[in-house]
Amino acid sequence: MSLKQKLDNLKKKYEGTKMAPLFNGFHTFLYMPNETTHGGTHVKSADDLKRTMNTVIMALVPCLIFGMFNAGYQHNAAINDSFVSGMSFFSTDFWNLDNLLIGAIKILPLVIVSYVVGLAIEFVFCIIKGHEIEEGYLVTGMLVPLIVPVDLPLWMLAVAVAFGVVIGKEVFGGTGMNILNPALTIRAFLFFAYPTWMSGDKVWIHEAVERAGTADAISGETILGSLAQSQPLNYSVSDMFFGFIPGSVGETSTFLILLGALFLIFAKIGSWRVMLSSVIGALVMGFIFNQVVDMGWITETSKFYGLMSLDFWKHLMIGGFAFGAVYMATDPVTAAQTIKGKWIYGFLIGFISIMIRVFNPAYPEGVMLAILLMNVFAPTIDHYVVQGNVKKRLKRLKAKTA
Repeated sequence: MSLKQKLDNLKKKYEGTKMAPLFNGFHTFLYMPNETTHGGTHVKSADDLKRTMNTVIMALVPCLIFGMFNAGYQHNAAINDSFVSGMSFFSTDFWNLDNLLIGAIKILPLVIVSYVVGLAIEFVFCIIKGHEIEEGYLVTGMLVPLIVPVDLPLWMLAVAVAFGVVIGKEVFGGTGMNILNPALTIRAFLFFAYPTWMSGDKVWIHEAVERAGTADAISGETILGSLAQSQPLNYSVSDMFFGFIPGSVGETSTFLILLGALFLIFAKIGSWRVMLSSVIGALVMGFIFNQVVDMGWITETSKFYGLMSLDFWKHLMIGGFAFGAVYMATDPVTAAQTIKGKWIYGFLIGFISIMIRVFNPAYPEGVMLAILLMNVFAPTIDHYVVQGNVKKRLKRLKAKTA
């Protein structure tokens, strides 16, 4: 007897019980549902929500693996003062077992806690409400470990995940009903509840300060933190593009994020309009700031000079902008739905991200707040786009009947 036949037999035992949604969740994770629709016209497709979520996870895996190697590399480079600027993406100094082990020891527990806590809450709600398990957290559970510092305490992550799933999603009705991106809701909770763990200068490199034995010898500060204090940029363009820099676990490698974007676009899951318009918005805002500096309106003594004077195109390769634009701004539930709305929605995300990044030195990363803000306004954008189309059609109708 095959595994599928055994599961089908077990399914009969759970039908009608409170545990049926839980069993069905595991069953349909492995196999397509047995039910078929009868009568009427309906769309035939091999995709379902689980397969869509798994495709997004596949696009995230390279960032996760790279994040493990980078966590170990940043740790060893800080301890031994051996950071190599302009290192090749295929350098054995980076891709070695020691770096991977250090990173895996720190990052895999973040992934495990994220999934265990988040899915446990999802299971509880599906049993209480009697509905099927919603697969939305399959992606959220992977996103969360990738947007937090490598040394974030596990209990903080567990508290934040519980808040994000319950308050950010379940109170709105679950997957498909939430108005805010759940992963960013979790990150926002962490930032406002435990700010020193999300914006400090000693949380981005695993235990580097303690092991070095000197409190000030090593700084784990991100590029954005340094530039916000008008400090010189000590990383090459290749370092920033390939990801050999401190930062959140999965946000450093613009190269791998770009590959993930192409994969999602090819799979017709991620909206290229949102991604491209976000990039355009960021470039426009960065270019405006560069012009302000060139005109002499901002001097080197200004606290905004460091990030304002940064070449506008470099904003795309530092911080979490690229990761947010590809994996979070494109969330089909919380993003704009209309074609024109997607362009407006994405452009404003990019534009506002760089604005917050520059004007808020205490929190030199704006993509999280920009996406959450536009999540709230996405329905409004779609409303006015639809109303605009209605008015155009009414004008054409009146012109024909006149």
